[in-house]
Amino acid sequence: MRVIIVDDDKLVAVSLKTILEAAGSIRVTALGSSGQEAVLLYGRHKPDVLLMDIRMEQMSGLEAAEQILKEDPGARILFLTTFSDDEYIIRALRLGAKGYILKQDFEGIVPALEAVYGGQAVFGGNIAEKIPELMQASASPDYRKYGINEKEREIIEEVAKGLSNKEIAGRLYLSEGTVRNYISVILDKLELRDRTQLAVFYYRN
Repeated sequence: MRVIIVDDDKLVAVSLKTILEAAGSIRVTALGSSGQEAVLLYGRHKPDVLLMDIRMEQMSGLEAAEQILKEDPGARILFLTTFSDDEYIIRALRLGAKGYILKQDFEGIVPALEAVYGGQAVFGGNIAEKIPELMQASASPDYRKYGINEKEREIIEEVAKGLSNKEIAGRLYLSEGTVRNYISVILDKLELRDRTQLAVFYYRN
């Protein structure tokens, strides 16, 4: 797995490189220290995963991620930060970042990278618990105006709970392939990019 690390604390970036490459399955192809460098390095190296801090001078990690994802919607970006700021978490979710974990959870960094590389969205335990609370409670949306039927609404709820396609299939007595197709149709109807944005849509509404 090829990874780029971007952190404005160069000592942290070098330390992370040492930790990740010790895992054996990860090769750090470049280090950066700003949002601008993140954009340039991503375009140059096209890493499997971009591991990036959020708070950086001039251009933040969130601003860099927005620019990168406009150019490459499939980019896998994992935020690693010391801040569990609610606004940051919500914005990261909206952007379509694949994960948001805290530097304090250093033992979980390698597993998080592997999960993101495998196509999963990863949020550190403390952050995952906060997500429902961050979204203002309101009346259930009228899904009909989006063309969402009852079965699709059920699937949206299960996705928002963090269940995999296999788990949803078991709960709703469907095949895994059928669930996958339903989710693709739902994302098209709601004009969303991925499951993370779908979960955000659910909790915001």
